[in-house]
Amino acid sequence: MRIALLTEGGYPYARGESVLWCDRLVRGLGSHEFEVYALSRGRRQEEAGWYGSHGLPAHVRRVRTAPLWGEPAPAANRSRGRAYHGESAERFAEHFSRLAHALCAPSPGTAEGRAADEASSEASSEEDRFADALYGLADLAAEHRGLGAALRSEQAVRLLEAAAHAPSASRVVRATGVSDLLAVLERLERALRPLSLDWYGPRADRPAHVRTEEEAGLAGVDLCHAVGGGLAALPGLLARRSFGTPLLITEYGVRLREHHLESLAGFAGAARPVGVRGGTRKGVAADGAAGRPVAGSRISGVGGISGVGSAAGGSVGAAAGVRALLGSFQRRLAVEAYRRAEVITPGNAHARGWQERCGAERGRLRTVYSGMDAAPFVTVPDDSGAQEAAPTLVWVGQCDPARDVRGLLHAFARVRADRPGVRLLLVETRTGVDPSCARECRELADRLFPPAADGQAAVEFAKLGDERVPTAAEAYARATVVVRSSAVEGFPPALVEAMFSGRAIVCTDVGAAAEVIGGTGLLVPPGRPEPFADACLALLADPERRARLGAAARARAMELFTVEQNVAAFHGIYLELISRRSYRQPDAGSREPLGGEVKPFARTADGQLAVRLVDGEQRAVAPVAAGAEGPSWAAQAPAGVDLARAVGAGSTLRGEAG
Repeated sequence: MRIALLTEGGYPYARGESVLWCDRLVRGLGSHEFEVYALSRGRRQEEAGWYGSHGLPAHVRRVRTAPLWGEPAPAANRSRGRAYHGESAERFAEHFSRLAHALCAPSPGTAEGRAADEASSEASSEEDRFADALYGLADLAAEHRGLGAALRSEQAVRLLEAAAHAPSASRVVRATGVSDLLAVLERLERALRPLSLDWYGPRADRPAHVRTEEEAGLAGVDLCHAVGGGLAALPGLLARRSFGTPLLITEYGVRLREHHLESLAGFAGAARPVGVRGGTRKGVAADGAAGRPVAGSRISGVGGISGVGSAAGGSVGAAAGVRALLGSFQRRLAVEAYRRAEVITPGNAHARGWQERCGAERGRLRTVYSGMDAAPFVTVPDDSGAQEAAPTLVWVGQCDPARDVRGLLHAFARVRADRPGVRLLLVETRTGVDPSCARECRELADRLFPPAADGQAAVEFAKLGDERVPTAAEAYARATVVVRSSAVEGFPPALVEAMFSGRAIVCTDVGAAAEVIGGTGLLVPPGRPEPFADACLALLADPERRARLGAAARARAMELFTVEQNVAAFHGIYLELISRRSYRQPDAGSREPLGGEVKPFARTADGQLAVRLVDGEQRAVAPVAAGAEGPSWAAQAPAGVDLARAVGAGSTLRGEAG
């Protein structure tokens, strides 16, 4: 079958989120064809190129990209150098006004939001109004080849201002000024760029005889797999609405949660006077003009909001209003994506909880753990269960405040007080968000653990890849006990690596840590050095228990967290979703919602393969033209085309749009 992989700031770029996971999934499912539709987050990400020096797999038919940063592409602005007029302007005003009122409404679940719901006499919810407005804007974008000029027009500013200052708006939003609303509109224009892309089939004004297969875009795929419930899901929502294409959403890091964390960091930065350390954070994005780092932003202008306070005159209240509006957009979009997706696959129970709070139905949720490569770690020798004269605690990770390495050092001081021969190895995988954090931790270690007479340091700092610790596997091989002291955590890959290595673990009970280690390690409360030290001492004093826990951890990791189990799970989900899909397809240029009765199993999974067994022989066949009815193997190959050679080499047609 043909899968559209929808990403935001990740695969196929060399720098980004979920790059390794997506690459392993695509390579593990070589029997399917993939098309990648990628939204990039910054100039530096695009300049870094695509993942893998050896190129993408042959069964990745094409890659199409679009930026969420900088100015709108000139091609997207062609034929619309000004905002809408006449009937189109009235339709834009109707849809954008509804969108703006939905964003300005109080957050559901709060006292203000419950009071607004009780006072409202309208039957439809804010989520329904947001969805109707979103799809209305998508239709306008399809007819006029874009929304950029309209979203940057004076009309849009006035509509958003009216919604923000309406009595129904939340109190924090009513405090925003025009400059704040301009900042919000700039970010909304970038966030809504997926509505204006040419990924949804040939233009209606283009003659049918000159349309190409590449133009079919999402109209010609069998399934949309969105990596995240944020902006990556937008193209999948439009494909589902227009063509009935099933939508699968996978989240290993919940985009809404990440947005809130980034926004809070930016809000704290806006509250600090200029020059106070920690007031800004450098992200991966860069502005389109000069390539300068954008403070606190993962998507330039879309993710975090650091720097908004200074743009609005340094007002913390203004930054809170902008944060509320951008957070409302992310939340409404996530709710709509979760409502429409056929299946949602959280990577752990922590992510599942966020999705359920956003209205995801439990019947559509299936936990699929992230697949990791176990090969580098299974060669690490098992814990022998012998008592060691100089045991070593090993920590591996990124040194930043969220990992609470300072708390770990205080806990280790208690361990050393009871067992002076214990050592601590801190292996930094990469430079943290705040480089000063590592320096402060070294200074704290020097104060807590003065050099011994024999010259042996109690705490050793190392960087992964150095001569002392060339690989993560060698770091874990040196461990008597692996420790993890995070104050904030999502899904912790370092814990899985330690489990692959067969090591007992002491970690704080945050994020998905309890779900990952199960009963194969010791969990302690975060931010409390005393119980952390007690847990380490208990394992150091009982080598047989430590060895049993390490063996159990390795067995659990090999069962749940390997690449093989991840690929097998998604292969089954793909086949299930395609079996539900109706064989009826609208014209590739149509954007009308799919109607008619769905006929399960009318379009079988084996009908999507490019190679079939015909009369006992393997024969290659060409896919049917996009938008035509019937299975993709029904069309005959063009004369003179050696399809056997083409299929054997793989179709590598790739292009970029947007």
